[in-house]
Amino acid sequence: MTVARSLALFLLAALAEIGGAWLVWQGVREHRGWIWVGAGILALGAYGFVATLQPDAEFGRILAAYGGVFVAGSLAWGMALDGYRPDRFDVTGALICLAGVGVIMYAPRGD
Repeated sequence: MTVARSLALFLLAALAEIGGAWLVWQGVREHRGWIWVGAGILALGAYGFVATLQPDAEFGRILAAYGGVFVAGSLAWGMALDGYRPDRFDVTGALICLAGVGVIMYAPRGD
């Protein structure tokens, strides 16, 4: 159950961080206004909180692993909301990052 909870938290964190960054981008780059920027800032703050809920207590490990989730999630977000079409190198890179997440977070440790 701990792995499932951890994965769910990574997905929630990805939605908050990528969504927050996207909202700021929309507010500034697409001239949608300060309400979008403010919503993005709130979402980015929520990301910081969600990361603290991970079962593992190591800050560096959580953030390093989340980097891989962020890479894959950003490509997925771009596909879903911006019509981005990743090429085979994007997909390969994202899969490598997700494999890294698995090793960093879920490899058996003797501690």
